[in-house]
Amino acid sequence: MTGTQSLFDLRGQTACITGGGGVLGASMARSLAAAGVRVAVLGRSAERLSAAVAAIEADGGEAMALQADVLDRGSLEAARDRLLARFGAPSIMVHAAGGNRPGATVLPDQSFFDLSMDDFDAVVALNLKGTVLPTLVFGPSMVEAGGGSVIHISSMAAERPLTRVVGYAAAKAAIDNFTRWFAVEAARKLGGALRVNAIAPGFFVTEQNRALLTEPDGSPTARGRSVLEHTPLGRFGEPEDLHSTLHWLCSPASRFVTGVVVPVDGGFSAFSGV
Repeated sequence: MTGTQSLFDLRGQTACITGGGGVLGASMARSLAAAGVRVAVLGRSAERLSAAVAAIEADGGEAMALQADVLDRGSLEAARDRLLARFGAPSIMVHAAGGNRPGATVLPDQSFFDLSMDDFDAVVALNLKGTVLPTLVFGPSMVEAGGGSVIHISSMAAERPLTRVVGYAAAKAAIDNFTRWFAVEAARKLGGALRVNAIAPGFFVTEQNRALLTEPDGSPTARGRSVLEHTPLGRFGEPEDLHSTLHWLCSPASRFVTGVVVPVDGGFSAFSGV
C-alpha cells in the first residue's frame, strides 16, 4: 500500500450509522463495510436494519443492527452498550437519520399560515435533536477510545432556501451551524479527539421524496424537472455518489479538516439559474 493509499485506509475501524436502514444510510454502511469497517446500523425499523446487515454480510463484511430511536436517550444508551460489547467504541459516527412531514411543508395551494407547528416541531426534532442526542450518548466512548470522525448529513435546503420545505430546511440549516460549532468546541476542549464535518447532498431520490421528484414511470415530475434544470450535471444523485466524500472525511486523509460542510450536489449550489 502506497503512502497515499494508506491515508484512505479504513480497515479495522468501527462505525455507527444512524438512519442506517434508509436508502442513503444503508448505502453508506455497505460502502464502509466494503472498506473493512465494522458497521453498526442504527434505526427504528427492525426489518430495514436486518436487510442492511444481510446485504453487508452477503458481501463479506461485518455488521450489526442496533434498533433504537434517535430521539430516545434510553434506547440510544442500550444500543451503545450493545455496540461496545460486540465491536467496541466507534471511531466513525455518521448521522444519517432525518426526514420530513407533510405538515411542515407549504404546498403551492397553501400559504405559510397553513403550517402545522406539530409537524414543524417533529421535523426539527428528528433532524436536529436526532443528531445532537446520539452524539451526546456515543461521543464520550469515542473520545475515551482515542477519538475519531463525526459526520452529519445536511442538505442543499440548508444553504439555498427551497420552496415548500420550510421545516426541513430550517432543521438542516441548524445542522450546518451545529457542525461548525461542535467542530470548534471539540478541537479546543477535546484536544482534537473528534473531527466534525458534514456532507450536504443535492437531490437524491429516496423513498420519502420519490413521488415528489419522479413519476411512476421514472420520468421527472414538474418539480423534478425544475431541480434538474438547476443542477449543472443534469441528473439526480445516486447513493454511490456520496461514498468517496464519506471515505475521505472518515479517513486520515482529512486529518486537518474539521468544521466544513461539503456539497455533493452536481453543481446545484454553484448555479444561479441564469
